[in-house]
Amino acid sequence: MRRALALAERGPAVDPNPRVGCVLVAPGDGGEHGEGGTPGEGGAVGVVVGEGWHEGAGTRHAEAMALDAAGGRARGATAYVTLEPCSHTGRTGPCADRLIAAGVARVVHASADPGVASGGGADRLRGAGVDVEQGLLVDQADELVRDWRVATLLGRPRVTWKYAATLDGRLAATDGTSQWITGPAARADVGRERSRHGAVLTGTGTVLADDPHFTARDGEGTLLTPQPLRVVLGERPLPSHARVTDEAAASLRLTTRDINAALTELHAREVRSVWLECGPTLAAAFWRAGCVDDVVAYVAPALLGAGPSPIADLGITTITGAHRLALRAVHQVGDDVRLDLRVPPAHAPTALPQHLGQRRRGPTDPIKEAP
Repeated sequence: MRRALALAERGPAVDPNPRVGCVLVAPGDGGEHGEGGTPGEGGAVGVVVGEGWHEGAGTRHAEAMALDAAGGRARGATAYVTLEPCSHTGRTGPCADRLIAAGVARVVHASADPGVASGGGADRLRGAGVDVEQGLLVDQADELVRDWRVATLLGRPRVTWKYAATLDGRLAATDGTSQWITGPAARADVGRERSRHGAVLTGTGTVLADDPHFTARDGEGTLLTPQPLRVVLGERPLPSHARVTDEAAASLRLTTRDINAALTELHAREVRSVWLECGPTLAAAFWRAGCVDDVVAYVAPALLGAGPSPIADLGITTITGAHRLALRAVHQVGDDVRLDLRVPPAHAPTALPQHLGQRRRGPTDPIKEAP
């Protein structure tokens, strides 16, 4: 399963589909584990006869790639898959059916598929007489597909709120200047994170105040691949020369203040992750809507003593009402500190309202969108 997880990481991090890896192990001698030999149940040795990973929407699924490599040697083999084999026909056919047709005897999968349409592969396999086990290295596998999993469960992209602030919690000075609170290493880190998300979302207020570009660049200023969709949310008009609308990357204008409607639209466009870079008002709106899943905070060793905070009023009046986040990692990035935090399930929404689950085009106004 560890090998399957490593294979899954070869797939694209930004894609409508989850990253999945598969290893097919057939019973065999393999000598001193032989070429591709791997310890099996009870100390027995098996031979790897096929490996695969998903290369992105529209391409073969990991199981199909592994089965193609194995050919007839898949009969009687065990498939180790990082995600429950799918049971539906989308861009490709059901992986569960492929495994059954190939004569695979046993399937060990890490994550369960929560999808209403795509899930159920394990039951289909069992119904065909295939031995199925679930849960091996499930935490690692769930983390690998977290964007897709959140989107599948909630009907919206996973949202990571990013902000940069001084040690005393200021995102700008009293005169409005904020370039730059953090150093070049932290800004390069932000560029890499933008490239790992399907969209960067901001508000019209930030665009009018700062004229940001919101492209993904490395430390030398070179554009990275892929570039995120740059999304501007809000009803105020933007100047035609706003940098966020240039040709460096695709842009989308969502002329609405409805957070849920905006995220539903992005989900319909197959965006599975959003990097939220915005001002205090929009940040608070996302929190009030229950639409923040993760936080990445960059803290600079600097003091201002006055100036705006990263987030506006949340309606919290007592310390017992504070949102407590789970700290997952702390990194020094140049002279700054990066905090990676997760919103606990108690503060996370269960799903978007049902009426927002359908594709909506009303509040959108595309700007120079790439094909």
